[in-house]
Amino acid sequence: MLGLLLIYFIGKHFADLATEYNKKKWQYAILGIATYYAGTFVAGVIIAIIYELFLIQSIDDISDLILGLMAMPFGILSCVGVYYLLKKNFKKNKTTSENNIQDIGSF
Repeated sequence: MLGLLLIYFIGKHFADLATEYNKKKWQYAILGIATYYAGTFVAGVIIAIIYELFLIQSIDDISDLILGLMAMPFGILSCVGVYYLLKKNFKKNKTTSENNIQDIGSF
């Protein structure tokens, strides 16, 4: 249940960002969700490698729920990073048509 709520809010924030800058909201909502899953996957692999190489315990001894909870913050951080990169890029590339129209003919 927690995962569904998390996916909903990630998709909603990315869709709202896309709507604010007149972009296609479904594409960015899916991008946000994919970023979350990619971040948790990469973190899960890194955690598994650390467990196998450096710790006495094996990764097989850890519950999937615990591994998922350990990887969740990395997925959230990857979403936050992509969100702010997109926001910065959208602000940089935003053109205001009102200012351009008013500037016609002025020196």
